[in-house]
Amino acid sequence: MSVKLFKNARIYTPRMGGAPAAGREQGKVSEFRDGCFLVENGRIAALGTRQEMGNALKGKSADKEFDLEGAAVIPGFVDPHTHACFAATRESEFSMRLAGVSYLDILKAGGGILSSVKKVRAASEDELFRFSRELLSNALRYGTTTIEIKSGYGLDVETELKMLRVIERLGKDTPQSVVATFMGAHAVPEEYKSNPDGYVALLTDEMLPSAARQGVAKFCDVFCEEGVFSVEQSRKILNRARELGFGLKIHADEVNDLGGAALAGELRAVSAEHLLAASDAGITALAEGGTVAVLLPATAYSLKKPFARARVMIERGVPVALATDLNPGSCFCPSMPFVFSLAVMLMNLTPEEALVGATLNAAWAIGAEKEAGSLEPGKRADFAALDGDSPAVLAYASGTRPIRSVWIAGERVD
Repeated sequence: MSVKLFKNARIYTPRMGGAPAAGREQGKVSEFRDGCFLVENGRIAALGTRQEMGNALKGKSADKEFDLEGAAVIPGFVDPHTHACFAATRESEFSMRLAGVSYLDILKAGGGILSSVKKVRAASEDELFRFSRELLSNALRYGTTTIEIKSGYGLDVETELKMLRVIERLGKDTPQSVVATFMGAHAVPEEYKSNPDGYVALLTDEMLPSAARQGVAKFCDVFCEEGVFSVEQSRKILNRARELGFGLKIHADEVNDLGGAALAGELRAVSAEHLLAASDAGITALAEGGTVAVLLPATAYSLKKPFARARVMIERGVPVALATDLNPGSCFCPSMPFVFSLAVMLMNLTPEEALVGATLNAAWAIGAEKEAGSLEPGKRADFAALDGDSPAVLAYASGTRPIRSVWIAGERVD
């Protein structure tokens, strides 16, 4: 048995409850100013002050001791919304958006998601794996120890399954824990442009059953948006996904208030994501459905859109999580510290609310709450030591990497 003692830390962590943290619970963080924790075989065995740990250590001796030199220590970031499996970036579209071309207009012209589809279809599995592994390496440097990755740049049975195989391989061949989401409903491919309902039938009759048999994806996501999938089409896809055993996610109300948030609440989806244009009724539906709102402030920043109404969501009892939306087009951002900073500075979350959103609530949004998202006995010892004495440094030192070290299962990995 490997036993490690980490000492001289200022530990900040949410505490696990029976549901995602909502309302006032969103900002509750436990602090141990003279903190220590014991790690046995990669999992936290005990955690507390130095005095409390002295009692826990009676009769035990650590194989190794690590002095964290008074640094703030937080759970490793959980990034619950990424598209970090692709074959090329799309910088040219960024310039187009700066010139005033809308995201949906780029998509209609065959750019956006459809541009990435062409490149992913053409890439071999090894090429796709190598490019995506570099993306995860960058995310790891910024403290992300658990990451969700969606498919959705295939839009046919063969390529979607190829993407999911690559995502599974990333989970085995990189340090991070990886959660896969099937998102064949990311856009309507060119070959179904004049027959979107035919593509919905392909999704429900062939693609979803094939993904279920493959057994890699844990969730199914759908882009419920004007010009993509309607509320009724999204409901049909998600109901079929539920029949096949997938957890449900929805890209909801990103550009227009189409009713995606209301649908997420109605279906009691695990999460609704984006929500820049979510209405008051949609936010109420999320609270009633117990759905986690996964907010992506770096995407709003990149698209020059108003930010999601995080304060209203928290006040109405919606659990809020934060994610990067790392993707080749609308948001090429691997940095959870940058997302944290935007949430505090431009969405008016407190540092404590942002920490819960970027760790424990994010873990709930991808079904990883029993393994990640907080520093507590029994959980994996995934954590980051910050270059500061509180999580507020993540907003204070905006635009930098205020991280001294990153650890997964008690092993330094950065």
